[in-house]
Amino acid sequence: MQTLPLFTKRSALYLLASCTVVLSGCAGMSHSNPNQPPSDKGVWWLEPQNGATVGQSFKAKFGVKGMGVEPATAGQNAGKGHHHVLVNQMSKPAGEIIPFDDKHIHFGAGQTEVDLKLPPGQYKLTMQFADGFHLSYGKDMAATIEVTVK
Repeated sequence: MQTLPLFTKRSALYLLASCTVVLSGCAGMSHSNPNQPPSDKGVWWLEPQNGATVGQSFKAKFGVKGMGVEPATAGQNAGKGHHHVLVNQMSKPAGEIIPFDDKHIHFGAGQTEVDLKLPPGQYKLTMQFADGFHLSYGKDMAATIEVTVK
């Protein structure tokens, strides 16, 4: 009886390609828990917790490490910026401007604690840190949680 090899060349290539995709996706993550501070530099949600059920008006608290918080009116100062909440949006690439609309909430006064109001539903909320000109610092300065608004 003839035995077949465990992996053919084609299946080995598929496996290698799949592992590469998974590992490259993990390499860009700033930290795995959006409610815990990163080890060196990044942002995190102090409130609400990932997976929380909240009312239509709820407290949001933002943490930042390795960068300074200042109002947008201060202009573009290296290592400083302010928070944004992107509603059902992923983080913006570094250097991309964060639009002003109902899906991109700006906290240009340098707020680290705000009351958010959303209609009932399921939401993905991405906290994005950006400079005084609203240019994103990229995915390493973003943290995403999911909440249910009742």
